[in-house]
Amino acid sequence: MAYPLRSALFALDAETAHRATIKALSLWGAAGAPFGDSPRSAGVRLAGIDFPNPVGLAAGLDKDAEAIAGLFGLGFGAVEVGTLTPRPQPGNPRPRLFRLAEDEAVINRMGFNNHGIDAALARVARLKKRAGVLGINVGANKDSTDRVADYALGVGKAAAHADYITINVSSPNTPGLRDLQSRPALDELLAACDAARGKTPLFLKIAPDLDRAGIDGAVRAAIDNRVDALIVSNTTISRPETLRSANASETGGLSGAPLRELARAKLAEAREASGGTLPLISAGGIDSADEAKRRLEGGAVLVQIYSALVYRGPGLVREILNGLDSR
Repeated sequence: MAYPLRSALFALDAETAHRATIKALSLWGAAGAPFGDSPRSAGVRLAGIDFPNPVGLAAGLDKDAEAIAGLFGLGFGAVEVGTLTPRPQPGNPRPRLFRLAEDEAVINRMGFNNHGIDAALARVARLKKRAGVLGINVGANKDSTDRVADYALGVGKAAAHADYITINVSSPNTPGLRDLQSRPALDELLAACDAARGKTPLFLKIAPDLDRAGIDGAVRAAIDNRVDALIVSNTTISRPETLRSANASETGGLSGAPLRELARAKLAEAREASGGTLPLISAGGIDSADEAKRRLEGGAVLVQIYSALVYRGPGLVREILNGLDSR
């Protein structure tokens, strides 16, 4: 489904279009983007936080917290910024972001490119108003000699500014990072983050490439270490045979429509593993009210979207909200 400006954005390479979008949203927010009339009948309370609606923005779009007001203006109940690392880092060499237009998908190998957590938190501190819940997603620097310390530092710094903090150990684009999803490394990491967070809720984001034993271990570690919610899931390194785009062979994490079936399956596994004791947030391949409803009925308390915005446009948020509200 085309939307205004899609042709212009698709005429640019994917990362340039991304930067242009962030700039436009930042300017719109600074000009007083309307916070709109998102349906509040669908509000959700999670970890002591009141979410005005169950549709959130996944991390990765606004890496440096530049466009928070504009993003809330689209209708999101929650905006998650980042991933932020203790020190600035450039990320992987370009090109590193690819559209798979025929598949309504994206592959990225960005590599936690960001200007560092201090710069982002300074922007957050200058916000005059939030129309919803703000999440801050934290990670470790690629060249870190102590990744656990990096995460704990990020959590400690973000705690005073975030409504919740997400621990991202599931990106495939930082070598060795996903090893932190396995016990006992995950227990050590979560214990350090728990000690650093104060009273700010902690969420954990896992990969859809974990097998059932990996899901079980991550769920148990999250419960044992007082994590407040599990985000299921990040991008996948798998490649479905149905992909048609020439960019399908690019390395990195795949997101968008081809992730839908895998994300549904991993949500079901996480729900079964937790026995309903750990709140779940579903991400991956959500591009309609029907799909959002399916995830909510499948055990999620909230959903997150990102890649679908590339193909469906900024009006998708309110389209989903209106569809959910009508149900």
